[in-house]
Amino acid sequence: MKKEAIDNKELILALEELEKEKGIKKEYLLESIETALVTAYKRNFDSLENVKVQMDQKTGATHIYSLKEVVKRVMDQETQINLKEAQKINPDFKEGDIVETEIVPRDFGRIAAQTAKQVIIQKLREAEREIVYTEFNDRKGEIVSGLIQKADRSIVVMDLGKLEGVMPAKEQIPTENYHVNDKIKGYVLDVEKGAKGAPQVIVSRSHPDFVRKLLEFEIPEIYEGVIEIKSVSRDPGYRSKVAVYSPDPNIDPVGSCVGQKGVRIQNVINELNGEKIDVIEWNEDPSIYIASSLLPAKILAADIKEEEKFAQVIVPDDQLSLAIGKSGQNARLAARLTNWKIDIKSETQFRQMLMEGQNEEVIEEAEEQETPNET
Repeated sequence: MKKEAIDNKELILALEELEKEKGIKKEYLLESIETALVTAYKRNFDSLENVKVQMDQKTGATHIYSLKEVVKRVMDQETQINLKEAQKINPDFKEGDIVETEIVPRDFGRIAAQTAKQVIIQKLREAEREIVYTEFNDRKGEIVSGLIQKADRSIVVMDLGKLEGVMPAKEQIPTENYHVNDKIKGYVLDVEKGAKGAPQVIVSRSHPDFVRKLLEFEIPEIYEGVIEIKSVSRDPGYRSKVAVYSPDPNIDPVGSCVGQKGVRIQNVINELNGEKIDVIEWNEDPSIYIASSLLPAKILAADIKEEEKFAQVIVPDDQLSLAIGKSGQNARLAARLTNWKIDIKSETQFRQMLMEGQNEEVIEEAEEQETPNET
């Protein structure tokens, strides 16, 4: 059989076009095709021999070589060649060398064309997935909109256009019900590569930064950096607290966020299906900041321990339940917002503590007086 390389100039032209359009290197595609052709050869010709495939980068000519190790005594005809036989090909061959013999299997041109096509399709898919992955990976921390494709208790799947967004149960708002074909917004928490390489966007509606981004979208002063969101704490579906600050003394950060008659903040509340939002002003003085964080409760005094980041807060008797909140919600959100431990006492409780403290001191003094001096 005449040994002629399989020529495919059209393939090279196609690869060069792909490199221009999709940015996939021609060399990378050729290497992938060569690797796939080795597998295709062994599968189609039921061969156990070692082979190597080389493709000419200019003409696409495909050369297939059988590789055999030079040995004194042949144990495997498929992978070994006798030293004497090898030296007939080239007298310089010695034991341990590899003899490459070009072969042209019958009908391999058709197999090569099919294999090349499959590899190109596969690499194109991979490249497109990588492009989409990079695009959405750059959108981490942004808000996206999509139609719900699937909704059950464990997961919500959204159509984001180029790929799917997945909202696990822990990223959902517990008070919300999701239905197929509803259009919803979500916060891009992460972008992962799935089992088959397809990128998957992890979306959240319960994350505190979802509130942060909604406020940024609704309030131009936040977007422009005139007002800064210092901290957000959240009980998704029920209540959020947001601490805002402006270095400009002429700007009221809370008023700007709430808007006239609460219009600005209402748009965010509507997006969160009625979740209450407390907007407070951040202050570098911990006692003022902590007092504000417990709004709508009024504070009488706050004893601050800087090193421990602990605050003892005193409130009027009729404000205690408001300061603590239902199931401790208000106090818990205030602690998360400020990153301080907060202990809340009513005025009566505090006075009782003082009285008990004084009584303990009197008892200790009496015990010391009753104890006889040691001689």
